[in-house]
Amino acid sequence: MASLIRVSDISTPLFSKDSSSPRLWTLFGLRCLACHFKTKPSLSLAKAVYTQGLFASGPAKFSKPRDKIDHDDDPIFVLNDRIRRDYNERDASRTVMDSDEAEKYIQLVKEQQQRGLQKLKGGGVGGGGFSYKVDPYTLRSGDYVVHKKVGIGRFVGIKFDVPKGSTEPIEYVFIEYADDMAKLPVKQASRLLYRYNLPNESKRPRTLSKLSDTSVWERRKTKGKVAIQKMVVDLMELYLHRLKQRRPPYPKSPAMAEFAAQFPYEPTPDQKQAFVDVEKDLTERETPMDRLICGDVGFGKTEVALRAIFCVVSASKQAMVLAPTIVLAKQHFDVISERFSMYRDINVGLLSRFQSKAEKEQYLDMIKNGRLDIIVGTHSLLGTRVVYNNLGLLVVDEEQRFGVKQKEKIASFKTSVDVLTLSATPIPRTLYLALTGFRDASLISTPPPERVPIKTHLSAYSKEKLISAIKYELDRGGQVFHVLPRIKGLEEVMEFLEQSFPNVEIAIAHGQQYSKQLEETMERFAQGEIKILICTNIVESGLDIQNANTIIIQDVQQFGLAQLYQLRGRVGRTDKEAHAYLFYPNKSLLSDQALERLVALEECRELGQGFQLAERDMGIRGFGTIFGEQQTGDVGNVGIDLFFEMLFESLSKVEEHRVISVPYQSVQMDININPHLPSEYINNLENPMEIINEAEKAAERDIWSLMQFTENLRRQYGKEPYSMEILLKKLYVRRMAADLGITKIFSSGKMVGMKTNMTKKVFKLIMDSMVSDVHRNSLDLVGDQIKAELLLELPREQLLNWIFQCLAELHASLPALIKY
Repeated sequence: MASLIRVSDISTPLFSKDSSSPRLWTLFGLRCLACHFKTKPSLSLAKAVYTQGLFASGPAKFSKPRDKIDHDDDPIFVLNDRIRRDYNERDASRTVMDSDEAEKYIQLVKEQQQRGLQKLKGGGVGGGGFSYKVDPYTLRSGDYVVHKKVGIGRFVGIKFDVPKGSTEPIEYVFIEYADDMAKLPVKQASRLLYRYNLPNESKRPRTLSKLSDTSVWERRKTKGKVAIQKMVVDLMELYLHRLKQRRPPYPKSPAMAEFAAQFPYEPTPDQKQAFVDVEKDLTERETPMDRLICGDVGFGKTEVALRAIFCVVSASKQAMVLAPTIVLAKQHFDVISERFSMYRDINVGLLSRFQSKAEKEQYLDMIKNGRLDIIVGTHSLLGTRVVYNNLGLLVVDEEQRFGVKQKEKIASFKTSVDVLTLSATPIPRTLYLALTGFRDASLISTPPPERVPIKTHLSAYSKEKLISAIKYELDRGGQVFHVLPRIKGLEEVMEFLEQSFPNVEIAIAHGQQYSKQLEETMERFAQGEIKILICTNIVESGLDIQNANTIIIQDVQQFGLAQLYQLRGRVGRTDKEAHAYLFYPNKSLLSDQALERLVALEECRELGQGFQLAERDMGIRGFGTIFGEQQTGDVGNVGIDLFFEMLFESLSKVEEHRVISVPYQSVQMDININPHLPSEYINNLENPMEIINEAEKAAERDIWSLMQFTENLRRQYGKEPYSMEILLKKLYVRRMAADLGITKIFSSGKMVGMKTNMTKKVFKLIMDSMVSDVHRNSLDLVGDQIKAELLLELPREQLLNWIFQCLAELHASLPALIKY
């Protein structure tokens, strides 16, 4: 494969054949020992150490337990702190799998992945292949690009040049790097270059890469790879956990066909497939459904949900329908009530802040006693006061509109009940799980036959344009949405429009109005009494008002791309041509990100492009909604496009990074160290033998239990004396070793060895993710042993301290490894 050519020195190869530096055997000097307590250790799960003769008597100085602990100089505290951060409650409650079980589930996951990756390669996103690599002809001068092997550069342009040893000129892409210019044949550029997108306002990378030194780029890529691996393992464990859950398949009944026959329209082919997908999930599978129905506004997602609800409710289970706003919840309630009106034994209820306290209490009681079959509402349905009698299905509409805590609560349902998520623009996380097979997805991308595309107008705001747009719609007997980003400003716009259209009914709607007032306003607009509705994005989702065919969105730069797409979808629900006017202030006031949002929206005028738009939105809006805020720095290292390609690659090779833990009791530690506990400390403990036994049992259970034991001990008796600290460290060492698949720890002179079942790929990933260069450079995997050579032979206590710190570093990499 030909590679990038340095323009200033054509004869110099860009990549040397041997770019790997030799492994350094770092020797631990005395200075290292002096400071090594301050090295940040790490955390994990696992089993413990059994110590005989803990209470041997002997002289030992002991200061009374102190309440104040110097945390910086306390390696156990630092380790516990990291365990608490990395090992969250979901991990603690997760079902442990044995190896055979896990192998079976891993195969299922692999099949899912293959289906997902096939979608990517075969064009599962509405036709055409799917790639993050950039088409060089779409680049503009000054755009930042990423070359996988060299790093980040600035695109200069495409020019013809004659290659060496030829007379025929060919097209080259010219890229500027920190220390030189390089050129790459266009054909290769389309295979090797990625656009550098960042998840925030600034698209400018911190620095350009150097052609003469790719080591910095390699380090950045490695950091991104480790972050990705952690995500993949988290996804895998969640998925395995869900696959382990069981519920009997729902029965198929003739009544389902009768219910489906009530649908007044001819379903589109995509809709028919979605019906089949959901029915199979419910009636043929034993694992709970977790399906995304992705369809543009008005394409018939609700009907898919209605049929799922009927299937579940017919089996005497409850269904919850969760909407982000009360306006949308009310609309769902009306549609469901009408559709189920002929089924007298099925009760539908709407729980909302519009209700009196007495009404709410009555509904809560009905839900708890199973007298309410279908419950519709907003996030209040996720509250602790709502106790379900026999919940079987959760339908979530527009999940991206919920907050982080609400999304976590929704996620907690997914392991126990069937979940159907409806969205026209899925949150990127949802989208990518769908594409990679960790989430089942049905795409409804064909519009109903009568739908006409919405005509989008993007321009600077002027009063004349605003009045003209409204007048056009009113003259043809229609209604108008006028949307602003904030409540402040609604009254001002109302005053202006009342002067311009004195005989037209105009109203305001926003989320902070009194419940009854908001409900009444929306009802009057739906009935056609109100002609112009001035509102915030409370109307973003779901509102289906056939006669409203013009929407005006002011200060458009303040909306996210998904929001704009949803708002635009409020109109054009019939065969009448609809108009969306997107007004921005002065273009010079807009950020690059805001301008790019607008261009993307203009390009997605055709129907059914919400799915592709979410792809586009990925590179523009905050990355925090995908995998969490902590990953934004790792993405910044390589750009979003390469980051996601690396993610897909990691998903397809996920089983290569598996660590096989060993039983705690099987770990041998051939370092003879048995410190004597001071009699004063022993006398201070309420039941010394029981406490020591508890410590050993905690270590045998897992690292979380050992951490909790240590923290409780310190809470009750203060910081332990040094000899007790040594004993605790022995427990931690064996527990961490067991988690890492290390069966024996020994030393011989200056050499420390650890016998392990680790593969070379697992060891490399652990080395890549280690924070401390000191430990990383001192360790090597030789056969089935991890070895380190120290500068000098250490006294036993110092040797234990070194092993503790080293294992804590190794253990910190466990979140990036599959464990079973």
